[in-house]
Amino acid sequence: MTEMTFPQLFRRGLELSPEFRRGLGVTLALAAVAAAGRAAVPFLTQRITDFGLLAPDGVDVRFVVEHALMGSVVLVLAAIVAWRVRARMVTAAEAGLATLRIRAFGKVHELSVLTQNEEQRGRYVSRVTGDVETMRDLMQWTGAAMVISALESAVVFSVMLAYSWQLSLLVLLAFVPMVGSLLWIQPRVRKAFQGVRQRMADLLGRTSEQIVGVSTIRSYGVQERMRSRLRADIDGILAAEKKASVLASLNFSSTVVGQSLATGLALIGGTYLALDGRVSVGTVVAFAFLVHMFSGPLMWIIEMLAEMQRAIVGWRRVVELVDQEVTVADPAASGTPIPHGRGDLAVSGVRLTYPGGPEVLKGIDLDLPAGRRLALVGQTGSGKTSLARLLSRFFDPTDGTVRVGGVDLREVPMSSLRRSVAVVPQEGFLFDGTIVSNLSYALPDSSPEDLRARAGAAFESLGLDGWIDTLPEGLDTPVGPRGELLSAGERQLVSIARAYLRDPDLLILDEATSAVDPATEVRISRALESLMQGRTAVVIAHRLSTAERADVIGVMEQGELVEVGPHRELVEAGGIYARLHEAWVAQTR
Repeated sequence: MTEMTFPQLFRRGLELSPEFRRGLGVTLALAAVAAAGRAAVPFLTQRITDFGLLAPDGVDVRFVVEHALMGSVVLVLAAIVAWRVRARMVTAAEAGLATLRIRAFGKVHELSVLTQNEEQRGRYVSRVTGDVETMRDLMQWTGAAMVISALESAVVFSVMLAYSWQLSLLVLLAFVPMVGSLLWIQPRVRKAFQGVRQRMADLLGRTSEQIVGVSTIRSYGVQERMRSRLRADIDGILAAEKKASVLASLNFSSTVVGQSLATGLALIGGTYLALDGRVSVGTVVAFAFLVHMFSGPLMWIIEMLAEMQRAIVGWRRVVELVDQEVTVADPAASGTPIPHGRGDLAVSGVRLTYPGGPEVLKGIDLDLPAGRRLALVGQTGSGKTSLARLLSRFFDPTDGTVRVGGVDLREVPMSSLRRSVAVVPQEGFLFDGTIVSNLSYALPDSSPEDLRARAGAAFESLGLDGWIDTLPEGLDTPVGPRGELLSAGERQLVSIARAYLRDPDLLILDEATSAVDPATEVRISRALESLMQGRTAVVIAHRLSTAERADVIGVMEQGELVEVGPHRELVEAGGIYARLHEAWVAQTR
């Protein structure tokens, strides 16, 4: 993807967060008023000097006091207007950042499993949180200050021109070196901050990975090795931050030189013009004030350019995430829903190639009538899980079609697909909360009372009501983060109940009884039997005892469906399945 230029990023960013520009005209008008109020001070200073302090008849105290009070009132009013400008920008910034967060988080959910697998999950978290946060100060405070400062410099320079175009030209010439240094430094500052944000994303991804895998790290005693990796990442961030900060400091230094040079040239030139009678003493004094008022905001802007570059890098990363291509698109209203009660499955010429990888499915053809059960067997890496994920449209095939209820899954709205197709993974994932709150994902529109009633009926139908009764708080039992307060088998029971409440026509099951005790295995097996009753089911069978109970067995090998048929026929055929079954029987004996 070609990197967006700043104008392109600015336009796209405002399209994604229109709140940033809402009421911007009024805000800029108020900022101009505030700048004009501050610019009035040198004008009043000039008048006080020429007509008050240097009056022909001596110091005019009344004139000085009146104009000093007038200047005070103007400054107070300008401060109030500037406060209002900041308040408006903070409000608009918060609304725009909220919209951007929502869009970014929504896009993460839209991306296919294949796309998400290309990056560490922590990097997505970095974009949704950290990168958005880098924009906060720019949009709220730095941005407001830069807008006011830019307008103030423009207004002040207009006043300078009104006083003396010759002195104004001298001031501009003094800042030529600063402009040259900016043109050279800013691209390097931007590149440096891009490196910082990338390293921060890598650190967050590695940190998230180590937190999730803390038990594995401890069990192998590799804590120091993992800490060393994190230290290396942190040292890399420190080095990148130092480089960026050194480059950014050069900007400010060049501005200080420009301000000093401009003030000196203005005083020298003003003195020459005053001696020549072309300007008054008050004008020279006012011009010295104006030089500081002109260069001060510029120094602030230059100093804030580093923060702006950091924010722009974060903004670009978030916009790139929001604009990332969705490979599994939702046809939404224009799609065709799966007819209710139709769970028949048809797979035609399906091929799948992972990005940058080999072809993992090679021309799969399969027909499964409604209400029938298919067991997929085969060695690890044969393509069973890839095929199952295609059936639930976690991603789309490279070639071929998958139809459920006679409808190509590419044409099915996601809302219809998730109602008609349910997935029970090998390891049931639960969100932090209670059992009943996890069941609510199957019935998001149900009232709490209806949900509890239907949940109780579901556990009873699955033969799990006895298990629920043994829990200390029943349906209100906390499950903890990722369900870790429950055992693996108990998490699977909740996942089965959640799928049952969804009442799908097609079930995709990754058999998960190999890591539980015998009693829990029996309970899970019985619950799965109840869940599959009367439904079309595709089961990834890790145990051939599961395959024996299926109506049809599909044998996968190296991405191909090499055998399809009932258990008895495949055993009698003496092929791959027969050899697998013979080896399994010998092992169990």
